[in-house]
Amino acid sequence: MFRTDVAALRSVATRSISPENFTGRKGGGGRAVEGTGAGPARDLGQGWKVSPSVEIPAGATFDLAQIEGPGRITHVWLTTHTDHWRSLLLRAFWDGASEPAVEVPVGDFFGQGWGEFAQLSSSMVAVNPQGGFNSYWPMPFREAAHLTVENLGTETAVVYYQVTYETGTGAAGDDAGYLHAQWRRSNPLPDAVTHPILTGVEGHGHYVGTYLAWGVNSSGWWGEGEMKFYLDGDLGTERGADGGEDGGFPTICGTGTEDYFGGAWNFDVPGAGYTAFTTPYLGLHQVLRPDGLYRSQQRFGMYRWHVADPIHFAEDLSVEVQALGWRSGHRYLPLHDDIASTAFFYLDRPTAQRPETPGADALEVL
Repeated sequence: MFRTDVAALRSVATRSISPENFTGRKGGGGRAVEGTGAGPARDLGQGWKVSPSVEIPAGATFDLAQIEGPGRITHVWLTTHTDHWRSLLLRAFWDGASEPAVEVPVGDFFGQGWGEFAQLSSSMVAVNPQGGFNSYWPMPFREAAHLTVENLGTETAVVYYQVTYETGTGAAGDDAGYLHAQWRRSNPLPDAVTHPILTGVEGHGHYVGTYLAWGVNSSGWWGEGEMKFYLDGDLGTERGADGGEDGGFPTICGTGTEDYFGGAWNFDVPGAGYTAFTTPYLGLHQVLRPDGLYRSQQRFGMYRWHVADPIHFAEDLSVEVQALGWRSGHRYLPLHDDIASTAFFYLDRPTAQRPETPGADALEVL
């Protein structure tokens, strides 16, 4: 869907932005004479890893990349200390828009919402020891791209990064949508209410990915809830304040949380319990088990990339997930879990309805 024939010769140019070439200009790499590596390079001088990273002070926003279009970002690599995975906020603005299309904590954008490393080996996101973040989500733009990182934490963050992109008239693609990514958290989820993953996105596009950082606040199995996709007028009127179904019914409704992420029967392998797995398009790549002392609940990381099976919509899209366990009498139990979701979708416009920007307290892993 997104890939070009690797053997095809195309009229584009490849450029890359990093602390060794802040603008990505041709022949602009390795010219630094000052930077975070100036001390170690003092005997070697210019060209010898003088500026491999940047320091982002608490409360500051750093311009990761500013690119004039048309173009397409093809790869983002980034790393920073685990302490900053939830306190750094990644944003992307397309074609001069004043509102970001991407606004997600750095860790969650790369499937690492709990601030602890978990190997993730997939087609669109790869996270490798110890916190090497890689994104292969195509990010086309027609006029300009602007990527920023804001430090909402209380300490300076050291960030290493590289943004690789193509420029030229054929880079964006006439029919390409703009990448959007939105983050939401319910902590704890109110009683008998679904967790909203997307709400009221308008336009023509397709949904391409879900990452959930799910913290369980009760005993027993937690993943009986369904994933629901409301497409092109399914909701009809506004949903009730209690999250009930009075607004309409979804076109796409799954059969359980673990089913949506490609597993089955509670991810529970007899004799082994919860079993992590990571594949090109879906996985349960993180299982954090209680240690009996300070970690009282289990926590999970799950992803599904709809690359081979995108969910198309022509007018509008809303997405939600239920949180259900079991209670006596073989009855469902609505759960009050800590659920943080990141939704990825392409849209025919550079801005969309999005949640309020989270503050540091809303992002914190407690």
